[in-house]
Amino acid sequence: MSNPVVRTRVAPSPTGDPHVGTAYVALFNYCFAKKHGGQFILRIEDTDTARSNPQSEAAIMNSLRWLGLTWDEGPEIGGPHGPYRQSERGAIYREHADRLLRDGNAFRCFCTSERLDEMRIQQRAAGRNAGYDGLCLRLPETEVQARLVAGEPYVVRLKVPDHGTCVVKDLLRGDIEIGWDLVDMQILLKQDGMPTYHLANVVDDHLMEITHILRGEEWINSAPKHQLLYQYFGWQMPALCHLPLLRNPDKSKLSKRKNPTSIWFYKRMGYLPEALLNYLGRMAWSMPDDSEKFSLAKMVEHFSLERISLGGPVFDLQKLQWLNGRWIREDLDEKALADRVREWALNENYLMKLVPLVQKRLAVLSDLGPLTAPFFSGLLEITADQLLQGKLDADTVAIALEVTLARMEVAEWTKSGIEAMFRDIATKMEIKLRDLLPPFYVAINGQPASAPLFDSMEILGRDLCRARLRHAITQLGEPKSDDNKRRLNELLGRQEKSGEEE
Repeated sequence: MSNPVVRTRVAPSPTGDPHVGTAYVALFNYCFAKKHGGQFILRIEDTDTARSNPQSEAAIMNSLRWLGLTWDEGPEIGGPHGPYRQSERGAIYREHADRLLRDGNAFRCFCTSERLDEMRIQQRAAGRNAGYDGLCLRLPETEVQARLVAGEPYVVRLKVPDHGTCVVKDLLRGDIEIGWDLVDMQILLKQDGMPTYHLANVVDDHLMEITHILRGEEWINSAPKHQLLYQYFGWQMPALCHLPLLRNPDKSKLSKRKNPTSIWFYKRMGYLPEALLNYLGRMAWSMPDDSEKFSLAKMVEHFSLERISLGGPVFDLQKLQWLNGRWIREDLDEKALADRVREWALNENYLMKLVPLVQKRLAVLSDLGPLTAPFFSGLLEITADQLLQGKLDADTVAIALEVTLARMEVAEWTKSGIEAMFRDIATKMEIKLRDLLPPFYVAINGQPASAPLFDSMEILGRDLCRARLRHAITQLGEPKSDDNKRRLNELLGRQEKSGEEE
């Protein structure tokens, strides 16, 4: 009997900017599949209806295409195992949840959020691991049916062994032993009938005939739940390979708070897609000759799991910049470089966004350079003194920058949405809008008198604006006084609450 065709997948959630971590995982799945003559599938995990959005989905697909990671099946392409958006597969998940209930491998849980919160508080106070205590698992069937007739809301939870050890087989790490006492009775189906990641992930991987799952090591602790589901359904589990996490220089998990993580940031900064893919490949893998610069085709040609290193790879922007420079100098002739520059920022679509902002400020065409320089730059050379040229003191500016950085994550990224964000921040900080904005003109455009701020931020994009604000915060430092530190924490707390409400 011949071996099945290798099939791998990447399954991002469309809930924000396209993340370099998604590209990293996609790259390794792509290379493994292509090395073995297999197929690479894109699946959109959009069951989080509150946060998923079409714009994020489009950004993910466009960013993967920009990098050169094309898929054999998925949204917009189709295939024999569709649909490839989880939001379109609800009936499939409910059918499988019902099967688990019928077979006695799952149960309905009627616990309220208040009861669950109190349970966790008591568990923490007793020094125990937080996890569902099995109350509804012990309900008599007559009571379950009475509650269903009464229309009580419920979730479906996974039954988990109460003793023993689960052995997870990993292609990189060998056997991983995890005690069942550390595995929670996971929610599989939410009250709204939508699945959680765990049920949808297992059902989709089986029905889409995925043979190998290469994913981040943060999913190791979830592997027992997935393995149990495969066992309950009587299916063969795909081979697992948990890749090392990308890390910040301080060894923490790569995050946008400490490093630019959006693929669009790197495109907007002028990194070549070949160089970014090359760098992501180097994060946890090496060529047989240890060469640092290699193409996607070369990575596929030489790819093997044995060359993956389990050490925590540090995402180093200076190293990426060095590698990008090599690609520019060694692989682009003058004509190709000119074409890349034109495609990057001298294209008509981008220039037509800038012309309305600067036309009224032009006396001669050569004025165009200084006025538009911030739109063709990365991080700007600014100082703390420049940020403090307005009426606000250093601590207030620092607070305003931090609060805005947090608020940007939930703001609508249009001119009107950005203006509304600043007006709300000014109100909360009890500052006039005209006094709040000068430091932001410097942080975003490099000078206090420049193109309109809200228009500029919309054109530059959330990713680059985030990086410039973070850079300004670095120049200025945190609030100095304890009172202002408390004020910042209060504003951030209020902001986080506001973000949840939105």
